[in-house]
Amino acid sequence: MINWFNIAVWSLVGTWVLVVGTLLLMYWQTRSNQHLNSANAVMTLRERFDSPRMRVSRRALSERLLQASGGDLANMEVITFFELVATLTHRKVLDDDLVWEAFGTWISAYWWSLRHPVDLVGQVRQDLFDPLVFHEFEWLSSRMDDLDRQFFGKTPLPNPDNEARRILGREARLTAE
Repeated sequence: MINWFNIAVWSLVGTWVLVVGTLLLMYWQTRSNQHLNSANAVMTLRERFDSPRMRVSRRALSERLLQASGGDLANMEVITFFELVATLTHRKVLDDDLVWEAFGTWISAYWWSLRHPVDLVGQVRQDLFDPLVFHEFEWLSSRMDDLDRQFFGKTPLPNPDNEARRILGREARLTAE
């Protein structure tokens, strides 16, 4: 005799196993696609960061920051680039570990130099009456510090001013090529 109840129970269990398995597979595929998209986006941003136009902007900003004088920031292309990277990272579009690998050194050096010895970001915020100007860049700099501590056990820059000046010195020698 056929036990229809057992067949129904096993059909139900099999259906649920199939549903759960399908959902797990879809989750895994979605996560894999997110990682791949993040990696592609970081590589595209890195190409933009190394473009001739951006290299000229990086050189100009670095020279300006190395002068360590107050005044207006005429060229904000590098700063807005990092603000964009920060926004995308903060919203989990970009993987923060990949951003750290690709841009961490520059993020730390530029942010430090924008705040020390003259707080240029503070001046811009005050001039525009907007305390949120470049707040995502500030968040990203803090996140890069957290990742430095995570990977190195401590902040790897015992003297951030010297390190920032060293990096900006290299940036100030960039050519458009």
